[in-house]
Amino acid sequence: MSPPPKSNDMPLRDAPERAFFGRRKGHKLRAHQSDLIAHLLPRLALDISAAPQQRLAALFGPQIEQVRIEIGFGGGEHLIAEAAAHPQTGFIGCEPYVNGMAKILAQIETRGLANIRLFAGDASELLAWTPAGSLKRIDLIHPDPWPKRRHWKRRFVQDATVAAMARALDSGGEFRFVCDIDHYVAWTLEHLMRSRDFAWTAERADNWRLPWPGYTMTRYGAKATREGRRATYLVFRKIV
Repeated sequence: MSPPPKSNDMPLRDAPERAFFGRRKGHKLRAHQSDLIAHLLPRLALDISAAPQQRLAALFGPQIEQVRIEIGFGGGEHLIAEAAAHPQTGFIGCEPYVNGMAKILAQIETRGLANIRLFAGDASELLAWTPAGSLKRIDLIHPDPWPKRRHWKRRFVQDATVAAMARALDSGGEFRFVCDIDHYVAWTLEHLMRSRDFAWTAERADNWRLPWPGYTMTRYGAKATREGRRATYLVFRKIV
């Protein structure tokens, strides 16, 4: 089985430290979106300045059996679909982009979803706050690839964040990654496969060429397809 193609760029190296990068606000919010940010978001927002619950599921309610995080949920299409399909799972959506937060709040309100909490900040800080072994899954779908070599340090996938995810995931928990940029796919494979904490689950080419069952295409994913870019779907399992 041959892995997805690697780029011919320079060797992959990590930055010495992690920092937050990205836009926080785009176009002007509509009146209802501003109202959701002002009144609904405070009820759903995580405060990581306080000590976390030893059992993260307690953030949601007694019906929640496990917790997942989606990092950079964009317009929220995938996160909303997953939360609706898995009412006994608690979801933490991390997104620093205000317009993305406004979009998902509108969907949460419309659908009456009670199993989503939100964090409008840096995912590395969220992972550091998360109790060890408390997550069942972490999703990173179509992240900013930061294609220029001088910006690679801004990519979310780094040795430090791989270690942070391993700490936060329960035994057998998964990190799922979707990307349509070959170099970032190669970068992610290299970082995860050199980690002693994760195993790549693919057994055949279709395991990375095709989305996993039940996957919801995001708005960005549909745009990439229209523009002729093919996504790669990677699943890594935390080794016991």
